[in-house]
Amino acid sequence: MRSLVDRTPSSIKDCYNVFHNISTFIGRLHPLLVHLPIGILLMALLLQYASRRQQFAGLSVAVPFVLLTGVFCALLSCITGLLLSSGGEYDSGTVIFHMWMGIATTLVAALWYSQLKSGKEGLLARYTGPALLGLILITGHLGGSLTHGSDYLSGAFSEDDTPAILPRKVIPDVQQAVAFNDIIQPVLAAKCYNCHGPNRQKGKLRMDREDLLMQGGKDGPVILPGNVRGSEMMKRLLLPLEDEHHMSPKGRRQLTAHEIALLSWWIETGASFTNKVKDLTQTDRIKPVLLALQGDQAQDPGADDTVNSDLPKEPVAAADEQSLARLKGRGATVLPVAQNSHYIEVNFMGDPSINDRDLALLLPLRRQLVSLKLGHTSITDSALSVIAGCERLVRLHLDHTAITDKGLAAITGLSALKYINLVGTAVTGQGVEKLGRLKSLRKVYLYQTRVDRRQWPALQAACKGIQLDSGGYVVPLLPVDTMIAKPQPKKNQ
Repeated sequence: MRSLVDRTPSSIKDCYNVFHNISTFIGRLHPLLVHLPIGILLMALLLQYASRRQQFAGLSVAVPFVLLTGVFCALLSCITGLLLSSGGEYDSGTVIFHMWMGIATTLVAALWYSQLKSGKEGLLARYTGPALLGLILITGHLGGSLTHGSDYLSGAFSEDDTPAILPRKVIPDVQQAVAFNDIIQPVLAAKCYNCHGPNRQKGKLRMDREDLLMQGGKDGPVILPGNVRGSEMMKRLLLPLEDEHHMSPKGRRQLTAHEIALLSWWIETGASFTNKVKDLTQTDRIKPVLLALQGDQAQDPGADDTVNSDLPKEPVAAADEQSLARLKGRGATVLPVAQNSHYIEVNFMGDPSINDRDLALLLPLRRQLVSLKLGHTSITDSALSVIAGCERLVRLHLDHTAITDKGLAAITGLSALKYINLVGTAVTGQGVEKLGRLKSLRKVYLYQTRVDRRQWPALQAACKGIQLDSGGYVVPLLPVDTMIAKPQPKKNQ
């Protein structure tokens, strides 16, 4: 249709554009108008039912008027719904079913009105009301499915509490993660599928399937692999919030700066659906963003940037820039832990060259430091005497290091500590018992340590109120974890 219009004189094009804009505007009134016939027709049913009782018999005279009003509103809803569906933004199968149920609702309501006005309330009339009620429920459910998803109602009774959007996967090693499946897709699911998913395709763009995502929408591809500036998706993400073409639309959950950076990096590196993070080029700017996704404490990339509830309540001055520069020069990743806050996280994780002497660089930042990641480094118990001076430390990762019970004794004065990861260390039950003195401590990870199972009851008694995680979980195999490829029938030669 568009291509035909493009070959016509400009005056006809202008008329078409005006008509298209008017019809689009009228169609968008459908969500506003559609609730009127539902309420009015239900009121007619209620009045008709109540008028059968002697004390409410007088209400019967109001039923035809209310019913006629409902028929008129239902007709308006059908017209606006038809115009709205012509935009191709919704799943065509559900739209057609919803449309015909809406038409049927209007016709049955009109039939009931004609029966009431003619006074011919025979056997057929007895079933018109219940049929109308059933059609209202079906049509309303289909409309809700188009807007909120097919499992919007049924999901409330499901034993599986999994949200409709994909949750962020736990990424123990971000370099081994598949860039699209583990990082990009959860962002799209959380922020984009509502308008560009299986139930609705605004601008004829569907993003929940790889082929359709790369195919683009009515104006062509939205992703150009290797070309961030030319990709329509990135252009719209970076538009001012007030712009009508901004994504996500104003009033919906917006993408965070980190999410936009991740999408930009993925497109710039070729928009691969199969490559792992380690196979893609990583700039100094994207490395800390990727590291922030790693581990059990990483923030959901589909979540909004919010201030961490574990942070100290009192404000703190900004960290010394020279001290930060020295720390970064040694290879640390330094990130703010929340917006509008000077508290920081320092990440040395995975660098075996980091030793006890390097931790002296933390002391000038001890008031700002609330999260420290030292997993897979070469620190020993001596390092923990330095860490003990970081009095505001909330999270501490010591996994796969050479620390022992002696080192744990040095940090029993960290009154703000709430989380400590001791996975893969040589600590024993006697050392962990000392952590029971920390009143703020909530969780300790002890997988692959030297804690004897026989010490577990005594350890739990000494660490009341602290969750001791022994790890070693066995994840059951689910039916959806495997696929069976059925042989395709041979085509006739």
